[in-house]
Amino acid sequence: QVRLVESGGGLVQAGDSLRLSCAASGLTFLRYAMGWFRQAPGKEREFVAAVRWNGGSTDYADSVKGRFTISRDNAKNTVYLQMNSLKPEDTAVYYCAARSDYSTSGTYTRIADFDSWGQGTQVTVSS
Repeated sequence: QVRLVESGGGLVQAGDSLRLSCAASGLTFLRYAMGWFRQAPGKEREFVAAVRWNGGSTDYADSVKGRFTISRDNAKNTVYLQMNSLKPEDTAVYYCAARSDYSTSGTYTRIADFDSWGQGTQVTVSS
């Protein structure tokens, strides 16, 4: 059974940085693509970033390009989301997601692309 546990959320001011972590267990991590999504109050869950199994391919939502960086450490079964220059509109619950991945082609940016989810970690950015 796949288990994803997010950590690293908190309350910060605009312009600050945070690094989220997602520890994965119950899976062969090297064979999974990993993603981050977020959901703000009253809004639908949206894609933030994703990284393929080998870490060589990443995708980002336009709203976070140039500010957020997704990375993975396959030795630690962990995926990270480095968030810089945070804005109040980044306030949301951030969710880690996983799906099996055996290729390097295509992209995974939709909620339906992922089948395992964490419980989420709250990020609040004050102005």
